[in-house]
Amino acid sequence: MSLIVTLARMEALASGRSQPLATVRHRHLSERPMVFVPLTTAGEAGAPLGALLGTDRAEPRLLVVPQPRNRDLRFAFLAELAARLLPHLESALDDVEHEQHGDEESELCADAPQLLVPNQPGVEFVRLLGRSMRFRRTAQDDPDAPHPVPTQVPLLGRWLTHYGERSRVPGSALLLSMTELLGRHWATGQSQLEDQHLGALLGWVAASDRDVEARDPAGQLRWPPAGPATDPAFDNHLLAPAVERYDADVPGAERQVRELIAGQLRPAWEDMWDGVELLRALPEGRRVGERWKRDRYSYTHHRDRVRAGEPPQPRRDDAVTAAAKLASREQAQARLDAQEALDDPLAMAARRLTGEAFAGEVVEVTPAWSEGKRPRPRPLVTVRSTDLPYLAVGGRAHRELPDGGRQSAELAAAPESGLFLLRLVSGMGRGKEPAPGSVPAAGDRVCWTLFEHSPRGGPGLPDPEDTPWTHGGPPVLGGEADSEASGGTGTTGGAEPHGRRLPAAREAAATDPAAGQADTAPDRVTTEDYL
Repeated sequence: MSLIVTLARMEALASGRSQPLATVRHRHLSERPMVFVPLTTAGEAGAPLGALLGTDRAEPRLLVVPQPRNRDLRFAFLAELAARLLPHLESALDDVEHEQHGDEESELCADAPQLLVPNQPGVEFVRLLGRSMRFRRTAQDDPDAPHPVPTQVPLLGRWLTHYGERSRVPGSALLLSMTELLGRHWATGQSQLEDQHLGALLGWVAASDRDVEARDPAGQLRWPPAGPATDPAFDNHLLAPAVERYDADVPGAERQVRELIAGQLRPAWEDMWDGVELLRALPEGRRVGERWKRDRYSYTHHRDRVRAGEPPQPRRDDAVTAAAKLASREQAQARLDAQEALDDPLAMAARRLTGEAFAGEVVEVTPAWSEGKRPRPRPLVTVRSTDLPYLAVGGRAHRELPDGGRQSAELAAAPESGLFLLRLVSGMGRGKEPAPGSVPAAGDRVCWTLFEHSPRGGPGLPDPEDTPWTHGGPPVLGGEADSEASGGTGTTGGAEPHGRRLPAAREAAATDPAAGQADTAPDRVTTEDYL
């Protein structure tokens, strides 16, 4: 937590009202997002209890599982969820635009559907739903499979898995948590754990006096949590008796269960749309569209994989894929931090406080050129600043030019009395004289950052076929392929299924059955066994 956020939280606590953390909206918000408010059964995170979803505030769709322990009812819930949610996720598949990259032309979906959930546990529930649905067997795949599901169910599981994985990329907006969105733009006087309650968070942001802990005379919360967990008092005193009546085939029991679950979901549904309206009031940051374009590419690539008939995402990534994902997320985080600071003065103020940027007024500009056969402009710019950046002599600083370009400079001398002498080294064109507007003039206000505006990626990773067996690569075999690859149960060529060499005694037993009990005898002691 930065000093700016800490100060904002202290001020919110003192005033009783939230304080802004941003002057612009740092996430893309679609015109028609799909709002999804799920509920799960207590003690069983993967068992859905109900959900409200829709793209229109006035027309929510209620889905209910009256008996979560009944597998048939749960599968019927998943089938109905797929029928409601999948058309929205596939609504942008065929509306495309074309982009030229050198000699190649690529296809890009013009938009991508967006999914909004109340809080971070809701995001985890979406990921869990995708994992539980994408491997379900259909009647077409296996006619003898127990509990076959419609073909839409595993397809929705693949989409939810993709959205869940994409949500782990910093700055992505395909799947968003409303509490994370509001918490990024406003600071409250409560803890971050309390901020996960959407009703409590909106009480600060919308300046409404609501007591989310108040209960009615029956002991029920007047403002239920936003899911996916439910209140224990609701479970014990209302839901459990209603489910028992449903099991006993009491007339009207199913309708009562639906009304109870709808009553738990409706406040969160209204809060979700109140949050959307608050966020729409903020202007969108300049670089939000760039990050949304990356989401559209991700959506397009997943569409292509599905249409190509590729299998569902694996349960566990191999070493190369996991390392590539981690590297891309680290790069995305660095890019997001840089772009938010460039888009938002409040975000830049936090970087200035930590010594990662400094701002000031240009007091003098001295023309200078580099030495060599083709001199290049290297003007010296003196900036007066009260900031204290962690910049050593020869260190690089960067700034954004008025035309959107980038310029780098290096510190030419140690700062004295708040004066920084910078030598411009780029962003001035290719001529002997600097391009117009590329060199600041005396009296201009400039802001320099010590972080790069476009962070570079890390080193390349080997292809899966070039990865050693210790990191999940193919086995290294001398001879025929191992029996695991061919469907057998033994080993051949003196190697285990993953390419590890067998000890001498076991290798003899594997290649010569007459070796007797060599497969259970200890290995022969050699000099390599001693240090």
